[in-house]
Amino acid sequence: MATYAANTKVDSGSTRTAIEKTITRYGASSFAYGWDGTRAVIGFHMNNRQVRFVVPMPDRNDTEFTRTPTDLVRSPAAATRAFEQATRQRWRALLLVLKAKLEAVESGIVTFEEEFGQYVVLPDNRTVAEHTTPAIEAAYATGKIRPLLALGE
Repeated sequence: MATYAANTKVDSGSTRTAIEKTITRYGASSFAYGWDGTRAVIGFHMNNRQVRFVVPMPDRNDTEFTRTPTDLVRSPAAATRAFEQATRQRWRALLLVLKAKLEAVESGIVTFEEEFGQYVVLPDNRTVAEHTTPAIEAAYATGKIRPLLALGE
């Protein structure tokens, strides 16, 4: 299966602007964006919750960019183009995810909490996912898992 937006020509900045416009249209009251070289972060405030998505970004030194599929060394310019294409693809994929989540909430298919709960930032500045993922992994590692049908207990 082909990667979504693998050949997009839309630059990353335009996609970030589209993300900001999209979440604003669905009711966000603030928006923030930043990056540190290995990841990009977007955050926004919606439904009385602070939400944060951290997106791993491609590593420009990865062989995916420095070598061709036939294992030839790419020129620096070709490596840069391949890296920038992968970066544009990640931003387009994030926009797609956010649009789908927001529309699912708007359409009543899911609640805001169901769709964005793992990305909500708690008072200690960690997301719900950062709190729960280790516990889930431990439960599976130890085999001590509550039955799926034990809802509400």
